[in-house]
Amino acid sequence: MEDKTCCCHKTKERTEEEVKKLLNRLSRIEGQIRGIRGMVEKNAYCTDILVQSAAVSAAMNAFNRDLLANHIRTCVVTDIRDGKEDVIDELVLTLQKLMK
Repeated sequence: MEDKTCCCHKTKERTEEEVKKLLNRLSRIEGQIRGIRGMVEKNAYCTDILVQSAAVSAAMNAFNRDLLANHIRTCVVTDIRDGKEDVIDELVLTLQKLMK
């Protein structure tokens, strides 16, 4: 069955520990987002919401940093060793998107 949420056809096998770690981080971020939603619904003061929003941004940045580091250490290194140097262009494009 094809995953319609994926933007490409590549996949990556992750260890059970890796998956658990990533999902736990995302669950915490989801909780932070729900907390911000609650603050908006309760008419919390703007700066209080902004501080929580900044915390979510920092959490997403940390998630992205860890995922990117793992990607470089595994996928990129493997592809380069296998002679698939186009992975470098893919990595550059990914970095450009992350730095917008």
